[in-house]
Amino acid sequence: MPTYNEITLAKELIRFPSITPIDVGVMKFLAKKLTTIGFKCKILEFKDKNSKPVKNLYARLGNAQPNFMFAGHLDVVPPGNLKDWTVKPFSPAIKKNYLIGRGANDMKGAIASWVVAVNNFISSNKKIKGSISLLITGDEEGVAINGTKKVVDYLKKKKEKIDFCLVGEPTNPNKLGEMIKIGRRGSINAELTIIGTQGHVAYPHRANNPSTTLIKILNEIKEIKFDKGTKNFQPTNLEVTKININNTADNVIPGIARAIFNIRFNNKHTSSRLKIRLNRIFKKITKKYKSNFKVEYRVSGEAFLTKPNKTTYMIQNIIKEITKIKPQLSTTGGTSDARFIRKIAPCLEFGLVGKTMHKVDEAVSISDLKKLTKIYSSILENYFK
Repeated sequence: MPTYNEITLAKELIRFPSITPIDVGVMKFLAKKLTTIGFKCKILEFKDKNSKPVKNLYARLGNAQPNFMFAGHLDVVPPGNLKDWTVKPFSPAIKKNYLIGRGANDMKGAIASWVVAVNNFISSNKKIKGSISLLITGDEEGVAINGTKKVVDYLKKKKEKIDFCLVGEPTNPNKLGEMIKIGRRGSINAELTIIGTQGHVAYPHRANNPSTTLIKILNEIKEIKFDKGTKNFQPTNLEVTKININNTADNVIPGIARAIFNIRFNNKHTSSRLKIRLNRIFKKITKKYKSNFKVEYRVSGEAFLTKPNKTTYMIQNIIKEITKIKPQLSTTGGTSDARFIRKIAPCLEFGLVGKTMHKVDEAVSISDLKKLTKIYSSILENYFK
């Protein structure tokens, strides 16, 4: 059995500049490592005409149930201005007991900890009553079209049963052990276009300014009190992110006005019901102001909650035992690939501290990385007990 160290493996993974959706050989590298442990690996490449191809990995050790899966991603966001970094982002270095490099905590560090934990577990447990699998994508930081979503479809077609999934996203705001994610809010982006009638500003009666209609609509939807939140979720929230009137002249009433907004919604709502509610408002106000509208919706995911069960509480107790902090069961933050996986398995998320993710000098504490390996090892020991 090979000996693995989470620091060394994290460094090796960070050295691959795997900026979404570019693979640069990182999936093949990880598959080779997993094969030496005993996993059967399949690299799955998906593509379609409107997006770039993406490599993903599904690996499984064993054939029996239950099948405990770890999910994560090897793609990273661009490093930004290289001059702002104190190290080269893809040449990881340790400074003051922190490993610095792009992907250190989002989430190559957690993947390294999981692989080391699995290796340690099967070194001391030659026969496990069940299977361990990994679903690793290269499209989590991007459009998420050819990543986990399509791997989940592939697993469904293959009738691959997943009994529980642990997603290794960085869930902790400040200290390791603070937070487990047991669900996520849904997310809708909408691009609303109001069509009026262009004309001269001195003759407003001959025109119909779409900005008037747009402002009325934005005021009304921003004032909506969708709900007061729930036991597990924050209140649903709408934020306007862009307003655009592409007008190059100061004496012309524009013909078109656009706005983009996002709704983060809890499990009191579905995207389809929210769309119906919004469309009613758009129709009412555009009719009043004698204009027209077009709207394009992009749904990133529906709200979901994994009801805490004995596995959730087992993981919570292990984290408390190792970190001396009882983790909060939370649904805060953005979306993650758990929104796809929850269709085939109950899942929760626990990983490193996300304080520096996507930032210059992204870093992970060496101590946290080692503790995470202990947590993952203990989860495996208890799950397959």
